[in-house]
Parts: sequence; structure tokens; C-alpha cells
Amino acid sequence: MSLPQPLRRRLSSFSRTVFTDSHRTGPQYPGGRADNEIVSSLPLQMSLYFNVYFFPFWWLSTVVMLHLKYPVLSDYYKFILVTITILSSLIEVIRLYLGYMGNLQEKVPELAGFWLLSLLLQLPIILFLLFNEGLKIQPLERAVHIIFALFLTFQVTAAFVTLKRMVNKLATHFRLNEFDRLEEHPVPDFYSLGTEERAVSMAGRGLS
Repeated sequence: MSLPQPLRRRLSSFSRTVFTDSHRTGPQYPGGRADNEIVSSLPLQMSLYFNVYFFPFWWLSTVVMLHLKYPVLSDYYKFILVTITILSSLIEVIRLYLGYMGNLQEKVPELAGFWLLSLLLQLPIILFLLFNEGLKIQPLERAVHIIFALFLTFQVTAAFVTLKRMVNKLATHFRLNEFDRLEEHPVPDFYSLGTEERAVSMAGRGLS
């Protein structure tokens, strides 16, 4: 399963805009090809691996605490907590899948989607659950939310660095392909045109 093509194009365009290093003016691989460099992040992959095992424990703890304190919560916070629990669970499944695909297979759109979900949705949700005292936060909840927030903070940082490397590698690969294409099929210069073509060009100017 992969992302829809329109979404992939938008994420690719977003990644090129945000993560491309504008200070790099040319290829950085004078002795080899950019294809040989592995840009997947081992620390990010380890974090995702442990996150996969931690997520069921976080979900179970959150659901159990919600069940225990549900009668003492106001109707407003009951609705918020139930909605957030369902939403964050769905986001986490999608987020971890995109993180694995994007990092292991070096797919920029998937990793960009993972980074955006982590930064714009999951991290704010966890911080809300961690710091809103109106939710009557229990010690177990606070502990698992802190661990989750640390996972997310590290993953946002590691994914940002990895995305910059991936996008710069793709940009370098594109430049190298363009250089190879120009070497194989050089663009003809105006002054290398035949005399007949120059004559036709000058005659056209005289008629005008």
C-alpha cells in the first residue's frame, strides 16, 4: 500500500521546498555517484521500532485510566478525551507505517508525511494530554505521555535531518543525470550552425 499519487506529488513538492539545502551549488560526489550513499537513519529506525512496542502499552494505559476517571469528568472533557483517544490511535498507526516506509525505503513523500503527522498532529495532542490539568491526569497517564512526547520529539528532529539528506541526495542525483545528458547530447551553439541556416536567418531578418 502506498500514498495516492496526488498526495505524493504534494508531499514531494513540500519536501523540496522545505528541506533542500540552498547553499549547495553543485554535486558533492566528485569521485562517485550519489546512488551509493545510504541516507536512512538508524537512530530514527530504532526509535520507530521501540515506538511500535510502546504504543500498545500507551493505548492500554490511556483507555484504562479513561475508564476509571470517566464518571468524575465533565461532559465537555469526556467528549474531548474519547475523541482524542480514537484520533491519536488512528494517527499513530498511519504515522508509524509512513515512518517505516519512508526511512527504510528512502521514500521522501512517506517520510515527509510521517514528519508532518508527528509535528502538527500527534505531538500537540500528546502535549495537550500531558499539561491540561482539567483532564484530571493520573500518575500512570503522566508517565506514559512523557515517554510518548520524548519519542515524538526525537523522531521529529531525526526525521527532519534525514529528510534533508534524502532531498539533497535526490537533487544531486538529478543534477548528475542532467550533466550526463548534456555530455551525451550537447546543445548546439548558434555559432556552430551551418552557413545555410545563418543565411536563411539573415534573409528572414532582411524581409522583416
